[in-house]
Amino acid sequence: MTLVSVITIFLNEQAFIQEAIESLLAQTYQDWELLLVDDGSTDESANIARRYAQQQPEKVRYLEHERHQNRGMSASRNLGIRHAKGNYITFLDADDLYLPRKLERQVTIMEAHPEAAFVCGQAQWWYGWTGNPEDIQRDFQQRLEVPLNRVVEPPTLLILFLRNEWASLCDILVRREAIRTVGGYEDSFPGMYEDQVFHAKLCLKYPAFVSSECWYRYRQHPNACTTLSHQAGQYPSTRKVFLEWLEGYLARQGMQRTTVWEILQHEMWPLRHPRLSRLSTRVQNLLSRMGH
Repeated sequence: MTLVSVITIFLNEQAFIQEAIESLLAQTYQDWELLLVDDGSTDESANIARRYAQQQPEKVRYLEHERHQNRGMSASRNLGIRHAKGNYITFLDADDLYLPRKLERQVTIMEAHPEAAFVCGQAQWWYGWTGNPEDIQRDFQQRLEVPLNRVVEPPTLLILFLRNEWASLCDILVRREAIRTVGGYEDSFPGMYEDQVFHAKLCLKYPAFVSSECWYRYRQHPNACTTLSHQAGQYPSTRKVFLEWLEGYLARQGMQRTTVWEILQHEMWPLRHPRLSRLSTRVQNLLSRMGH
C-alpha cells in the first residue's frame, strides 16, 4: 500500500478536533500517518492532539511552531508538509470530517491516473451537524462545473475559480512531488485565501482528476474563518489581495498573454474601480428595465 500523509492544522478547535481525528481512524484505507499541527492553541485542543499522538505514536505525530507561536494557516500547513513522509499528501481541517472511503477511493484514482498530480472530490457543505432539521435541509453537495470523472488539463480549474468565487477545492489528495515543485503554501497568506493561493499554483501547472464523488464534510459554523470574514465585511478586500497576488505570480511566469490573464483582469476591474463598477451596474439595470 501507499503511505498517505494527512495534515490537520488547528487553532483552538477543542469542540471539533476529536471528531475530525475519529473520522480518519474510521477510514477503510489504513496506510496513513496523521500530522497534527498546533498553530498556538490555548484551549484543550492541544491536549487532545497530544493524547492521540501518545496513544498511536507509530501513526500520529503532534507538531507545533517554535515557542508555541501562532504563525497562521499557510505556515502551519507547510510545517506539516516538511514532516510528511507519504507519497501522497492530503488535508483534514480540524472542524471537518472525512467520509469512510475518502482515502481508499482517492488513492485508487491516483494509482489509475499517473498523469494527474492531484484528485479532488466534491465536498458536502455541512450545516446539518447541529442536528436541527432546518440546518439539515440546507446541506448540499458541491458541483464543479467542469467535466467529471476524468483528468482535466490546466488551467481549466483555475479559470473556473476565477469566474466563480464560490467554487473551491475543499478535498484534494496531491502527489508530494507536485507540492514540492510549486513551493507549497504561501506564508504571506496566514488566513483567508491561503488554500486558493496554493490551489491556483497547482491548477496552473498540473492536470487533475475531478471526481463526482463526495468524501468530505465541510462544516459550516459561526466561528469558521470564511464566515467571520463575511460578517466583518472583509471578503472583497481579501479577494482583491488574492487576485493581486495571482497577477504578480502570472507575470513572473510570463503569462500576461493568456486566457487566464484576461479573465483575471476582468475579475479585478470591479475591485480596482468599485465606483465605476457600481455605476456600470446601475446603468445596465436601468437599460434592462427600459427593454434595451
